Amino acid sequence: MSYPNIKSIKSRYYLFKPALILLFVMMLPAFTHTAYADREGRRSYHNYNDSRYGHNHSYPARGQSINRLPQKHWHGDYRGSRYFFSGGVWYRPHGPRISIVAPPIGLFVPFLPPFFTTIWVGNVPYYYANEVYYVNRGDGYVVVDPPDREISQAPPSADKMFIYPRLGQSEKQQADDRYQCHIWAVSQTNYDPTQPPNNMSGSEMSQKRANYQRAIAACLDGRGYTVK
Repeated sequence: MSYPNIKSIKSRYYLFKPALILLFVMMLPAFTHTAYADREGRRSYHNYNDSRYGHNHSYPARGQSINRLPQKHWHGDYRGSRYFFSGGVWYRPHGPRISIVAPPIGLFVPFLPPFFTTIWVGNVPYYYANEVYYVNRGDGYVVVDPPDREISQAPPSADKMFIYPRLGQSEKQQADDRYQCHIWAVSQTNYDPTQPPNNMSGSEMSQKRANYQRAIAACLDGRGYTVK
């Protein structure tokens, strides 16, 4: 029986050693990426940049799935289905995994995403993020259809009313207060300037508008604003 030549084996090892090291170095990123993906509980997915209304924030594209939810998330039920919300992204269980989805219209959430853009439809503020529109419901926010009327990114003039936040209210707080005061003024005067009636004379319309302005001014003053 013949035995392999030790010197021959050593020479072959040293010959292929650089190639083995190079192969290991090339495969290392793949191993690292896999370990990272497993640690985070998700597979690698692609993002998209939502630039509508100058929002300019990145989100994972819908239709993809993850193994487990982000650590910090909120959950709520809607028509028998459970939805999860974290960082402006909505999730829904799908078999053993969790899919990135669009929320249904009417779904309630107690807070807005950490990044959002305020837009205006008449005197009503909408909050936008990740192709989803929210409006204030008083105790939180609800997902709504995209507005079918003209959208403005600047706050409305409120019929030439000048509103100054005496208490240093944030932009979000100002929008919420104006919306709540708008709803209250409409209930008090039975007049909505964003949806004016067609069967009213010019003088009646002017009187209704004046009543609405007085009501919303009184409401805003009570919330810490100077209205002129």
